[in-house]
Amino acid sequence: MARQSYANMKEITIIAGPCAVESKDQIEKTAEFLAKLGVKILRGGAFKPRTNPDDFQGLGEEGLKLLRAAADKFGMQVITEVMDPRDIEMVSKYADILQIGSRNMHNSPFLAELGKQKKPLLLKRGMSATLNEFLQAVRYIEKAGNKNILLCERGERTFHDETRFTLNLGSIPAIKSKSNYPLIVDPSHAAGNRDYVIAMAKGAIAAGADGLMIEVHPDPEKALCDGPQALTFTMFEQLMNEI
Repeated sequence: MARQSYANMKEITIIAGPCAVESKDQIEKTAEFLAKLGVKILRGGAFKPRTNPDDFQGLGEEGLKLLRAAADKFGMQVITEVMDPRDIEMVSKYADILQIGSRNMHNSPFLAELGKQKKPLLLKRGMSATLNEFLQAVRYIEKAGNKNILLCERGERTFHDETRFTLNLGSIPAIKSKSNYPLIVDPSHAAGNRDYVIAMAKGAIAAGADGLMIEVHPDPEKALCDGPQALTFTMFEQLMNEI
């Protein structure tokens, strides 16, 4: 699929899919549903950075193959996280957009290596990173040559425990005032609870976000990763109608 530039997005971009690719049936069913609603970018993790080493870590390259096949079948692009410099070449074979997770935002050698790639990159803000640290991380990518970047606000770690993280809506206009790159907001990770995701997503759009990254699963109760924050198909369709 031809490489797309995200430097001048004119409409709200929706990135959606499960936290992790679990099976052919799961990812194909999700891609088919999302494509019918006009979603163009399918997300799904093949390598999962989990706090607990005993939790599901993803299917690896097999997950990438399933993700790519599902996206191709329904005319979508693929975004997935690359966690290790040794995996950049392999992940790039399957993904249209490479995601840099919040844990790697501070990994400057990794950012520089990814900056050598020609594909678009989505950089997630670290869960405790200041705005200046976030924008300095962007510079590591730029200096390596890649300026096709999407920024992603995914919530901050604070003392509040009503949600998994705190989505600071004030950070959205602040980031946009200091950067010309498109800003995607991930309310799923910020909320940690699907019942809050729709309201937080609408708040992000109202605050000026250029797009949303939403976790969607055909059966969240059986999800192997982050099921409590994944929207059901019915809830995701409601979100699409409301935004």
